[in-house]
Amino acid sequence: MPNETKKLNGRLRRYGVRALLVAGLAALLLVALRPAPLLIDAELVDVGPVVQSIEEEGRTRVAARYRLSAPLAAESRRLILQPGDRVTAGQPLVVLDPLAAPALDAREIAAAVARRDGAAEALAAAEKEREAVGAEARLAAAEVERGRQLATGGVIAAAELERLLAAAERGAALERAAAHRVRLARHELTLAGTALAYAGERDGAAAGTIQLRSPVDGVVLRRHFESARVVTPGEALIEIADPASLEVEVDLLSTDAVRLAPGLRVLLERWGEERVLEGRVRLVEPGGFTRVSALGVEEQRVLVIVDLTSPPEQWQRLGDAYRVNARFILWEAAEVVRVPVSALFRSGAAAIGEGAAAGAQPMESWAVFVLENGRARLRPVSIGRRGGRYAQVLAGLEPGAAVIVHPPRELEAGARVKRRGD
Repeated sequence: MPNETKKLNGRLRRYGVRALLVAGLAALLLVALRPAPLLIDAELVDVGPVVQSIEEEGRTRVAARYRLSAPLAAESRRLILQPGDRVTAGQPLVVLDPLAAPALDAREIAAAVARRDGAAEALAAAEKEREAVGAEARLAAAEVERGRQLATGGVIAAAELERLLAAAERGAALERAAAHRVRLARHELTLAGTALAYAGERDGAAAGTIQLRSPVDGVVLRRHFESARVVTPGEALIEIADPASLEVEVDLLSTDAVRLAPGLRVLLERWGEERVLEGRVRLVEPGGFTRVSALGVEEQRVLVIVDLTSPPEQWQRLGDAYRVNARFILWEAAEVVRVPVSALFRSGAAAIGEGAAAGAQPMESWAVFVLENGRARLRPVSIGRRGGRYAQVLAGLEPGAAVIVHPPRELEAGARVKRRGD
């Protein structure tokens, strides 16, 4: 009997060891076949500021800008002022000289010589005519004197004296007309000689110099040329600006521009320094324009003008047409429960606090995955304002909860997850 008992105990021990081995192998196999937890990133729900904004690239521009242009065709002297030079009101900026007379070719020179010689001959003829008319006028005047003496003695009638007086007046008038023709011929000779005397040259004695002066105190913004040259009427020469009148223009989509109003706060960032500049919307222009985007899509854009409200010493390095990044603050709160926007996604769960009729299809609402004990738990949330990085939480989450950001597509409720780096 004792031998049989020993045999039975030995057999039981062997069966137990085999059972333990089988159970161990099954456990190892179960662990080996169990799916590994998904690697995820998580952030905490906290209390902090949430800012809802519109962001767009803009550029600076000087509002008080003055462009000086040529009032007439002239020759501009070399522009000495450089962009950035300060000027005062009334300071001469551009000097314009009269244009030089055009040069003459051989044919034009021959024609000018002929006109000059012809004018000289006409002057000589006019002078001879004046001499002849003058002699006749003197003879008529002498006959009037003799006629008066004869009329006093009764030798000639009064009618004859009147005829002599009329002849003397006619002779004096003809003499004056001849003198006018002489002066006219002399002017024609001077005109004909001028074409030859100043061909291709500028008259140094001419008083035709024009000085264009600065209308205000400011700086030279840009000059449209440097060396001396001939300018045409209305041609731009130089621009003057008051740097203190700097403002920012931003073109926004019309669908974004309708959300703005004068006085709205604007943050100007990434303009070259770490400092953020403050501004206010001054004007949303009522007229829009069409612009083709980089993708070839036609967009309706609207210009928005922003006034700088930061102290001038903070943005004195900015100039005209400099790039800035404008962020229009539509709404902001300093202390609200917030969740990263990257954790939110649309879910078929009904929104918190919204009653649903029996049999009604649930509406899509916002949801997040909450990290609890190594598992991803689906949690519907009610969201208020959304900013660029955070969204306002109205219900569904409490500060301190860990939410999964950028949840992968294969993640499901209840799945095992693991933080990267843990």
